[in-house]
Amino acid sequence: MTTDITTGTAARSVPEAIAALPGPFQQHELARVNDTTVVRLARVEGAFPWHHHDEDEMFLCWDGSLRIELEGQDPVPLRAGELFVVRRGVRHRPVAEEYAHVLLVEHPDTKQYGS
Repeated sequence: MTTDITTGTAARSVPEAIAALPGPFQQHELARVNDTTVVRLARVEGAFPWHHHDEDEMFLCWDGSLRIELEGQDPVPLRAGELFVVRRGVRHRPVAEEYAHVLLVEHPDTKQYGS
C-alpha cells in the first residue's frame, strides 16, 4: 500500500515493502517516529562491510536468519522475530549466509552505508 510516511495516513505493509526492495543492502524507509527515530527495511545477503555509527542501531530480523558480527566479541545470531541493539561506536557488520530481511530502528541522521 502506498502511504505518506510523514503523516501516518495509512498502514504500511512490510511484505509489500520487501517485494519492492531493489537489492541487498538497499534500505527503504518505512516510518518516522517523533522526528527522532526512523524504521528502515533492508535485505541482508552475504557480508556487509565493517562499520560503526555514532548512534545505537537496532536490528529486528523479520525473516530468514543472520548474524551480527561485533569486533572483539562473539557474533550474535538472529532468527525471525529476534532483535539486537548494536551500541554506538561498536564496529559491526550483518552477515547472512542466504538472505534475511531486517527492520532497522535508528536515528534519522544515521549514515546509510548500504545506500
